[in-house]
Amino acid sequence: MAKKNLNEMSFLDHLEELRWLLVRSTIAICIMAFVTYFISDYLFDQIILGPIRPTFFTYVWFCDLSHQLGFADSICITELNFIIQNTEMEGQVNIFVWMCILAGFILSFPYILWELWKFISPALYEKERKNAKVFIFTSSLLFFLGVLFGYYIVIPMSVNFVATFSVSDVVKNQFTLESYMGMVKTSVLASGLFFELPIIIYFLTKLGLVTPVFLRKYWKYAVIIILIIAAIVTPPDVVSQTIVAIPMLIIYEVSILISRIVYKNKMKENV
Repeated sequence: MAKKNLNEMSFLDHLEELRWLLVRSTIAICIMAFVTYFISDYLFDQIILGPIRPTFFTYVWFCDLSHQLGFADSICITELNFIIQNTEMEGQVNIFVWMCILAGFILSFPYILWELWKFISPALYEKERKNAKVFIFTSSLLFFLGVLFGYYIVIPMSVNFVATFSVSDVVKNQFTLESYMGMVKTSVLASGLFFELPIIIYFLTKLGLVTPVFLRKYWKYAVIIILIIAAIVTPPDVVSQTIVAIPMLIIYEVSILISRIVYKNKMKENV
């Protein structure tokens, strides 16, 4: 079907375009998920299950940082006292499929952004449409940085916290495979999407839904929320919480800066 001009497209036409966007994006995710099947041993043993080993990069780095700051072994992680077990007959099969899909989504994210850009570009000005490459590159970069942040910072801190927390020495930690994989999935996706905040704020400011004044006004509430999140996902020590909170605060500040720039440009155009 030939593409119609935006002004000629009905509501059903827009739904049809959206449907094909979702179809093509789903196909891309499935293709990349199938690709990860061939490296599934490495994906699970070295990547997904990497944070449960004391030799994981983040734990080694934290220990080195602890020594450099003069804290001795206070934030060194030398052992993680828990086991992961599968309690469902089809549990490992389900986990295998869903984690491959997660990997497929992450790997195909730039393509999904490109499809999204094609969908919204008719509503943009000509000069804005020329920024497609910038939008896709910047959004993809932020998402991948967020995924790495979730993987190398949030997941290890969460694993260490639940592994060391105990209400009694009598209680031993035996986590299900499903709960661990759920934590990995949530941490990676939540971090990746949170790092998209500057892009989201950019479009919300363009649409007039938020202003830099609004974001600055509620800055202290944002800080409190970020600190609470950092306290939840990290061990109860200031160093670990700070390491998690600082990048999140920087992302929020960058979002305010972007909103200010976009807002000023809008005001100039309206003069």
